[in-house]
Amino acid sequence: MKELKRVLLKLSGEALAENGSYNEAEIKRIAEQVKELYDKGTQICIVIGGGNIWRGRTGIEIDRPKSDSIGMLATLMNCIYVSEFFRYAGMKTAIMTPFVCGNFTELFSKDLANKYFEEGKVLFFAGGTGHPYFTTDTLMSLRAIELNVDMILAAKAIDGVYDKDPKKHPDAVKYDRISIEEVVEKKLGVIDLFASCLLLENKIPMRIFSLTEKDSIRNSLSEQFNGTEVTID
Repeated sequence: MKELKRVLLKLSGEALAENGSYNEAEIKRIAEQVKELYDKGTQICIVIGGGNIWRGRTGIEIDRPKSDSIGMLATLMNCIYVSEFFRYAGMKTAIMTPFVCGNFTELFSKDLANKYFEEGKVLFFAGGTGHPYFTTDTLMSLRAIELNVDMILAAKAIDGVYDKDPKKHPDAVKYDRISIEEVVEKKLGVIDLFASCLLLENKIPMRIFSLTEKDSIRNSLSEQFNGTEVTID
């Protein structure tokens, strides 16, 4: 595979957790693998889900916009935490949000993001889109399009795209390669449908793989890749 100038890495929040807390060993491994890309000069931006902290309305009935607001804050907590591991691994970082958040983050703009890329910073995009009813998958697609990334690397709790939910169907078949058009047509739910439609329209390729698999980020751009390649053919 040719060298990529700019990639967006999507990290599953659930995959960062262990026994109700952060899996520090896993986050250190993530930082070490990303540092290899960073040292090659690849510009990297990161979106992290919030599923390890908040999975929506549970226990009591919470208004959907309020529930989604809690989820946005969960992604902010994850980005602050994980970015510190990146800094200690020797990378410069910045956290950007779509809303003002005191001095914790900076307000997202495309111009500022591109400036930070040129300064060699890894960018973390937290807080979702700033609006309810949109997932971090949607944020992933939006930022990838806005910033003209060459590819999305989606490190999830599942190791690729299947023809049906492998948790419910033991006979589910994994795709090694599938077009984004097929993902949309078949409504394969590895990322949400709206996010898939955005990638289809704007022709952004993606590789989906398991975050918990050994060296999966390192292997995501090599011949050792073991997930699903989502093409724009």
